[in-house]
Amino acid sequence: MTAVVAPPESVPNLAPARKPKRRGGPGAIVKYALALIFLIIVLMPMYVLIVTSFKSGSDIGVASQWSLPETWTMASWEKAWNALRPAFFRTFQLAIPVAIISSLIGAANGFVLSRWRFPGADVVFTLILFGMFIPYQAVMIPLREIVTTLGIPPGITTLVFVHCVYGIPICTLIFRNYYATTVPEELIEAARVDGAGLLRTFGRIILPISIPGFVVTIIWQFTSAWNDYLFAIFLSNTRNGPITIALNALAGAQSPDYAASMAGALITSLPTLVVYVLLGRWFIGGLMAGSVKS
Repeated sequence: MTAVVAPPESVPNLAPARKPKRRGGPGAIVKYALALIFLIIVLMPMYVLIVTSFKSGSDIGVASQWSLPETWTMASWEKAWNALRPAFFRTFQLAIPVAIISSLIGAANGFVLSRWRFPGADVVFTLILFGMFIPYQAVMIPLREIVTTLGIPPGITTLVFVHCVYGIPICTLIFRNYYATTVPEELIEAARVDGAGLLRTFGRIILPISIPGFVVTIIWQFTSAWNDYLFAIFLSNTRNGPITIALNALAGAQSPDYAASMAGALITSLPTLVVYVLLGRWFIGGLMAGSVKS
């Protein structure tokens, strides 16, 4: 007698059905509530900054700092812009060369230290990185003496030189990690077989594929140079210095105009904000490009 076996599709599924996971719940509510609270805390100073910059003198006070202006006015913005305009354009003359020059030097150093294993390469790399851990305050007086001895004119020229030198360690570190983990060795070998030397390989092959690293170092160096105050106060003055010196002069008067100071702070922060908005989408990708070996 032959047993009848039911086809597989007719066998009932005895496994218990899984309940769909709930996306909500108390945990999600607490998470979003905490995120909202932290967002409000972060944006509170920005709100006061923006609102105060549009107030007139009679509207400014401790009791009215959270209230909207009774009369919206641009007088404080005009005053701040007239005071900061010369330094505003001088700071572009500082930040743009610093970002480009230090990035190029860091790229060259990173390529050599990652692909050319000469004797003492690790020692050289360690000494370069040591510059990242030297406090600015410890070298201010010797640095000023060096600049004076070299005969570099005070002001933007001096600051460009100093920021380029101090930007070399971090730029070298970023590019060395990028080249060591992202650029394949076969690409370098192919260029060598084709007769390209070290400089030609770097200029024709490596630089065009180094955009992620350049995005990171340019944002980093541009922001550092633009926001610098310590080097500026030692190596320049209000007549030839960057915008941070001019903003300090605007906000540190004997009878400070708080609305103009708030407007000046917003004007000062605007270029770095624009840089992050335009390049921020590539910043994290470029920062992580050399962190994981593919």
